[in-house]
Amino acid sequence: MRIFIPIFLLVLFSYSAFSSGRTDSLLKVLKTEISRRKFYDDQKEARIRKLKDRLSHTSVNALEEQFEIYNKLYEEYKVYQFGPAYVYTSKLEVISKKLNDKPKYYQSKIKLGFILLSAGMFKESFDCLNQINARIISDSTKIEYYSIKARAYSDLADYNNDINFTPHDNELAIKYIDSALILCKPGSYEQYRLLADRQIATGNTDIPSIYLVRLLLYYPLTNHERAMASTGLSNFYTTPDQLEERIYLLEVGAINDIRSSTKETLAAFKLAEQLYYKLGDINDSYILIQHAQDDAQYYGARLRKIKIAAVLPIIAAAKNISTENEESRLQIYLLSIVAVSLVIILISFIVFIQLKRLKVKEAIIGEKNVQLEKINDKLSEDAHIKEEYIGYFFNLISGYILKLEKLKRNVERKITTKKYDDLLLSINEINIKKERDSLFYTFDHIFLKIFPNFITVFNSLLKKEDQIWPKDNEVLNTDLRIFALMRLGISDNETIAAILEYSVNTIYVYKMRIKAKALIPGDEFDHKIMAIKAVDVLSKA
Repeated sequence: MRIFIPIFLLVLFSYSAFSSGRTDSLLKVLKTEISRRKFYDDQKEARIRKLKDRLSHTSVNALEEQFEIYNKLYEEYKVYQFGPAYVYTSKLEVISKKLNDKPKYYQSKIKLGFILLSAGMFKESFDCLNQINARIISDSTKIEYYSIKARAYSDLADYNNDINFTPHDNELAIKYIDSALILCKPGSYEQYRLLADRQIATGNTDIPSIYLVRLLLYYPLTNHERAMASTGLSNFYTTPDQLEERIYLLEVGAINDIRSSTKETLAAFKLAEQLYYKLGDINDSYILIQHAQDDAQYYGARLRKIKIAAVLPIIAAAKNISTENEESRLQIYLLSIVAVSLVIILISFIVFIQLKRLKVKEAIIGEKNVQLEKINDKLSEDAHIKEEYIGYFFNLISGYILKLEKLKRNVERKITTKKYDDLLLSINEINIKKERDSLFYTFDHIFLKIFPNFITVFNSLLKKEDQIWPKDNEVLNTDLRIFALMRLGISDNETIAAILEYSVNTIYVYKMRIKAKALIPGDEFDHKIMAIKAVDVLSKA
């Protein structure tokens, strides 16, 4: 039976939180419902507003209709809020007197006795119930009357908790339960509920009540009725090995109390006690005892507030101690984090400084590498130029030496033979202009071999109409040759004039005339000329 109860409750109720299976915690569902209790209370308040609106449109002479509306308002308030419930029971009494209807009057008294008992006002409740003449009320009303009197004596027995008074109170409770059972229809909700109450009153709780099990399994209960049945059934699970089932049933009761907006409730309070005293669950028990206190204060249940007040300080103190311990652990944790953070910051700062220094050094090295690369390119270019020109000019000079040697032998022979006229003819065979042109031709070819794009780049610095291109029979002309010598590093006008056999002034005029036509300033023009790459450098790029 212990295993059977949770299983059938799970199947029967089908809470939305169980959609993923039994693995979800019912306690988590309960805490979620506590956070949503305003939603359920708002629904009840909406029903109450509709009844009050209907009442405001009811004629003052329509006493029967007024009685009906007041009765419905009482039903909404009876486990929700004591004050308004008391007001509407008083109005029911007034209307029943106007109608001169004793049964209705006694019904009103029974309702008043119920809310007085719910508020923990035993004397007032008994005084009210003792005024009722049970002989003139209907059987259904008698069942309600005897049930409330039975509950009054049962609650009084629980409140007294004394060997002198409690047994007598329990006897009277059983007596009124039996009186009500005689009038119940077999198999009715009232019969099963009262039979279960009788088991509790007689102390016959060793075996779970089959009557409450039947109600939960087979009857279409309201949320409030399901809460009462589940909470009542928890009284049959009192041994340590039944703790899980007891807590489960109390959770079901508390959930349905919230969903039915029942403030006159016992499940949350009992569940808080079980979680704290049996499981040591301080946080959840504190949430539930606070919830139970809020409900008791909202309803106005005096006796319930007294019971809660006896337990709340104990749980609250444990909660404070737990919170203080949590705060101490948190402080230690935070201090540890701060200490570690400071160490990390210090290390990060040191690393940052080192990285910054490293970046500066890397930047310097990068600059030096760029400079070295430029120097290497320049050296490679210069070496290439020298290599080309030295080779060509060695060949050229060797040719001139052979010519001179031949001329020398020829001159010596003619002088020896005294052929002076032939000597003059031999000297006249030497064509200086032709030799100079040959020299320039050789220079131009070697230069364009080293700087094949020189003419193109040179002309890109001039307007189209001012560009200088060699003629068909030329390799380089004088203008291009001047700047070709500059590109080779010969920037002195005197040296250029000597090589080209022009005056220094002429070389100067040539330069200035071309720079004046350039698309860029003169100094920048010189830099562009010097930036023209040799063929080896171009192939690298």
